Order: sequence, then structure tokens, then C-alpha cells
Amino acid sequence: MNTKQKRKIAMLFWTAAAFLGAASLFVALEGGGAAATEHAKPISAIAFPSPHNWPIWVAQEKGYFDRNGIALTLTPTPNSEFLMAGLIDGRFDIAMAGIDNVIAYVEGQGEAPTKENPDIFAFMGAGNHGFLRLVTVPEVENYADLKGKQLSVDAVTTGYAFVLRKLLEKGGLKFSDVEFVSVGGLQERFQALMDKQQSGTLLISPMHAAAQARGFNLLANADDVLGNYQGTVFAARRNWAKGNTAALVGYIRAYHAALDWLYDRANKAEAIAMLRRNMPNIPEAFAEKTYEILLHPEEGMNRTGALNVKGIETVLALRSEYADPPKLLTDAKKYYDLQYLEKAVDTPR
Repeated sequence: MNTKQKRKIAMLFWTAAAFLGAASLFVALEGGGAAATEHAKPISAIAFPSPHNWPIWVAQEKGYFDRNGIALTLTPTPNSEFLMAGLIDGRFDIAMAGIDNVIAYVEGQGEAPTKENPDIFAFMGAGNHGFLRLVTVPEVENYADLKGKQLSVDAVTTGYAFVLRKLLEKGGLKFSDVEFVSVGGLQERFQALMDKQQSGTLLISPMHAAAQARGFNLLANADDVLGNYQGTVFAARRNWAKGNTAALVGYIRAYHAALDWLYDRANKAEAIAMLRRNMPNIPEAFAEKTYEILLHPEEGMNRTGALNVKGIETVLALRSEYADPPKLLTDAKKYYDLQYLEKAVDTPR
């Protein structure tokens, strides 16, 4: 990695930190319960800056982590390479990422080099239904308009890049008809799209709604093309999970308690205020829209933590088709272990 690349990653990291820093500051100012967490188990988590971190902020501010004996720190990531290398090499205990990333690194197909063996697994589903959408600049109204254009991705060989390839293929384009440009995480891709640096990208809900409000086009819903697809999960290292079972189960319990709080509409005003406190660049009107999308009773954030096994099989099929070095991947169970989720569900929150 050259000096220019290192500076870019550092810049992206601190830009992302601006979105999440307010959460830690609020907890500190409120006394987040320094005394309550004095003997708590420290857990370090990493995630992309996104409204999807809402349950984590709730669990921090409402003391759900404290009650489960956890002192959680949340770090924003500029891209999946920083996130996955950090998880695998032990700088972070828990990561929220696409399960495609988990599979890629387990199979030796990840983009970032790691010092440790990538013995990682998904322990709980996250995200929401119908979350992944291809959004294009106003001038691009169909797939044919994308020919010869650039599209932004996080990483070219992991994450949702293969989803984008399949969407293009179904739309009548070959991979060689476009150019994939590695830009970074959701915030970086969204801003690059708004600046029309590329002609399209995959966005997750609710960012697609913000783009549409500015006149950008929703070209495709990934679910409509792929059917079942497992996107975001929580992942950890297997050895860490075995040695910290109580803490991991406590994390899951606290996260689910926070989801219950969020889905209680009596808490709507406070929840929106919390979102804007943690992501101050979100306008008030869009914060309301975000609430309605992410906390929709049927199509909102995953309340149970269940994994879509058929959706994982779709991920494996895409990796088998497009990944390098090529591998035929068929065993979905290799990449997840739900014992910790089952223990959390069986105990009170």
C-alpha cells in the first residue's frame, strides 16, 4: 500500500468517525455509566457508518449493554478491507458486514491481506428486507445507458460487487461493458454518486430514498432479481466466541432489547432524536423517512437475528460463478453458527 492510499484510508476513517463519534460522546457526557461498566467485559465492534447502527446506539444510551455486563466500543470503518482485516487480526471482536465478506476471507478470496488465519463466522443476521438497490445518476434511465460507464463498489471482489455483476448481466450487459471503481463504504459511495463521479452504485435502504429525492434513478431492487439473498450479518472469530460466550450472548440480548425499544412507536420521537444525534448530517425530514423504512413492521430491520439460509446459498452461487481463484462453494453451514443466538433467545433480556 503506497503513501497516497494510506492517506486516503486515514481520511475516510476520520470522515466516518464524524458520523459515529457523537454516540460515544453522548454516553460519556451522560455518565454512560462509568461506574456501572467498571467491571464489565470490554467488547470492540466495527461497522460501516449507517443508520443500521441504530440498535447499537440505543443499547449504548439506554444501558442495555451495561445490564448485560458489556462495555462496548463501536468503531466506524472506511471500507470492508479495514473492517475484515481488523476482525480477523483481532483488533475488533465483532463486525457488521455482508456475509459475502465472511465467506470470501474464509475461502482465501478476500481483498485485504491478514496476519491471522480467517477463522470467522456469522452468528446473527442483521439489516432489513429488500435493502439492496441499484441507483444511477439522473441521466441513466436503463441498463443500456450504463454501457461504457463507471460504477462504484466497496471492493471489486467481495461484498456486493458480485450482486452488481449479476444485475448487470440480467440487464443485458457484460462485465466488460462497464468499469468497477473501488470507492469505499456506503457513505463514500453515496457521496461519489451525488457528485456524479460514477454513474451508479448499490445503496442500501434508506440511502436509496435520499438519492431518489434528489432526482437519481432506482434502476433495480436486488431482491427482485436474485430472490433470496443474505446480506448483512454480525461476525466474530470462532476462538474469541468460544472464550467469551457469556459476553457474546449478552451482546445479542442487548441488541435485541434495543430493537424492541426501537420498534415500540411510543419511543419514535426519542429514537429519531437519537439518530440525528449520532448522524447529525441527516436532515429532520429524512430522519423521519429513515424511521418508517428501517422500522417498518414487516420490511424493517431483522428483529430475530435469523439467517436466510437460501440467501446464503445465493451468495455461494455468485461467488462460485465470479470469484477468483474459482471455487465451487455449496456448504452454507460452514460459515455460520447460531448457538450463541439460540442461547440469547432462551434467556431473558
